[in-house]
Amino acid sequence: MGAPKKSGGGRVSVSEDSDELVRVPLQAILLADSFNTKFRPITLECPKVLLPLVNIPMINYTLTWLESAGVEDVFVFCCAHSKQVIDYLDKSGWLSQPNFSVTTIESHNSVSAGDALRLIYERNVIHGDFVLISGDTVSNMSLTQALAEHKERKKKDSNAVMTMVIKRSKTNPVIHQSRLGTEELFMAIDPDTKQLLYYEERTDLSKGILHLDKSLLADNPSLTLHHDKQDCYIDICSPEVLSLFTDNFDYQHLRRHFVKGLLVDDIMGYKIFVHEIHSNYAARIENFRSYDTVSRDIIHRWTYPMVPDVMNYGNTATKLERQGMYRASEISQSQSAVIGPFTVIGFGTKIGNNTIISDSVIGKGCKIGSNVCIKGCYIWDHVTIEDGCKLNHAIVCNEVTLKSGAILEPGVILSFKVVVGQEFVVPPYSYVSLLQQPVEEDSDEELEYADSTSVITSRVDKSDEEDASEVPDTHISSVSELGMGGVGYIWQKYEDNEDSRDDFFEREVEATFLRAVNENIQEDHLILEVNSLKLSCNKLTADCAGALFYAMMKYAVDTPHISLDGLMQNVKAVLTKWKKALRSYLTDIDEQIEIILKFEEICLESAKEYAPLFTKILLYMYNEDIIEEDAILSWEDEKRDADEADKVFVNKAQDLIQWLKVAEEEDE
Repeated sequence: MGAPKKSGGGRVSVSEDSDELVRVPLQAILLADSFNTKFRPITLECPKVLLPLVNIPMINYTLTWLESAGVEDVFVFCCAHSKQVIDYLDKSGWLSQPNFSVTTIESHNSVSAGDALRLIYERNVIHGDFVLISGDTVSNMSLTQALAEHKERKKKDSNAVMTMVIKRSKTNPVIHQSRLGTEELFMAIDPDTKQLLYYEERTDLSKGILHLDKSLLADNPSLTLHHDKQDCYIDICSPEVLSLFTDNFDYQHLRRHFVKGLLVDDIMGYKIFVHEIHSNYAARIENFRSYDTVSRDIIHRWTYPMVPDVMNYGNTATKLERQGMYRASEISQSQSAVIGPFTVIGFGTKIGNNTIISDSVIGKGCKIGSNVCIKGCYIWDHVTIEDGCKLNHAIVCNEVTLKSGAILEPGVILSFKVVVGQEFVVPPYSYVSLLQQPVEEDSDEELEYADSTSVITSRVDKSDEEDASEVPDTHISSVSELGMGGVGYIWQKYEDNEDSRDDFFEREVEATFLRAVNENIQEDHLILEVNSLKLSCNKLTADCAGALFYAMMKYAVDTPHISLDGLMQNVKAVLTKWKKALRSYLTDIDEQIEIILKFEEICLESAKEYAPLFTKILLYMYNEDIIEEDAILSWEDEKRDADEADKVFVNKAQDLIQWLKVAEEEDE
């Protein structure tokens, strides 16, 4: 059973106000849909909240904590793969617990957390303060103090509608991300009242400059600015929060729209406060990096009592042994096999001769052959790994088969029932699925399943009703993308993957450049550092040119300016100072074309302010010998047969191009 067994004695949440005679049970809204695509391709076939976290479905951790924290009434909002979620809650016993009511609310039309809360408001099921949480959250904190603070504030100020739980979390100074892989978070908080005054989640503040509205400083004589706090995504809300979502249909995202919307709304005067936890644990699994981090925290028992040997999911006891090793029952292990510390082995798993497993989680019913090496991996249920395979920091979903000698490089994700061929090497950071990659990626505000524009819609819709194991006949062959006997598709670079090598390389180059700027490092030393990144990430010179140019242009646009002329001066200053470093990666025409294409991309996507200055900056780079005339003319020639939408900047630069052609003819 998924739900723990309990003896009687229900908990009652009674108002401390003696005038309030009505008993109000503490309620919670649990969002069982993340409304993003960060766990694709896995979540095309299974809802995120049912993915195993140290061999226990994520939602079990959230429900167990809510029950232990005194919540009596939970409404689970289900959208993507709703039937799977509801069936699981029913079969695992959560829908029939005494003194702990779990009710599901199903929707097939909601595309955001805002839509979910508007629907719950229409159902009129929330009657007092409630806890708002996602089904991918792990915590062991007590709600007692946070609830008391919230109620006390509400008595004094009816506009105090939300209390957010936060905790200290030092960010990585190089990539400006938390250990959970989330962006660096900046908060301004009143140190006396704990009111939240500012909330910004961005990476382009990494050079240490933060722009605050003057009114924020004028209206608040005392505030503290933090960039060492982690948002736990556990909120204590007053019922007014639901009506605010109903009154504002543009509120979709809980933080980006709702929280920031209330902070800048001077008319209604609603207020948000924070409650900081210190010794307790709370974290949300937002991406694959946080999946790894939280799993390790569970294994190292920072989440106690939310640990495998206490929760004992699925009627199978798991025992804690020496050196942080967890073992379920009925495991068959060869005497020559070596199981390292901080490893979890699931029920009924078989491990062959001379196999080495370290820092990994192995699910139930797995068959692992001889001479296998598994390091830092998450192997889910009923996986078959034949002799001689090597797996390094990968996630392997249920019923995957790795044929003998197969190798998984770091960062690989194998979705359900994929087959990797004999001695096939899956490249680093590859996503592999039985489902073809959607033609168009959904935005981060859309559902975990594909929309009607996707080539896989019919496959995904079936996954709620039947097993998604059917593989298109055309893809079953002796040789596939996964080698001899392999079955599955290797997806192209996944745009939502924050841990991809390309993303990592660009982030590292940007951080290196900003450090050079802030610490006044010489250009030669900057070149050495970028070259070391080039080698470690196996990149080309053109990749270095593009990444360094992007970092420079991003720095220029982030430097304060009040006009296009000011922006142009910023560009000239940064290109002049760091010209030698950039030119060291522009030794041939192809590399110079690369930065022109990168500049187009910047103007269209990340910094549209540059668009009116495109030709001026191109001319400046030509005059400064950063790019040659042949590069500009070759760039135009490459665009000759392109669609008109791709020729926007070529058309803008026609005066410059014609001038260069005339000058070339005169020289001849």
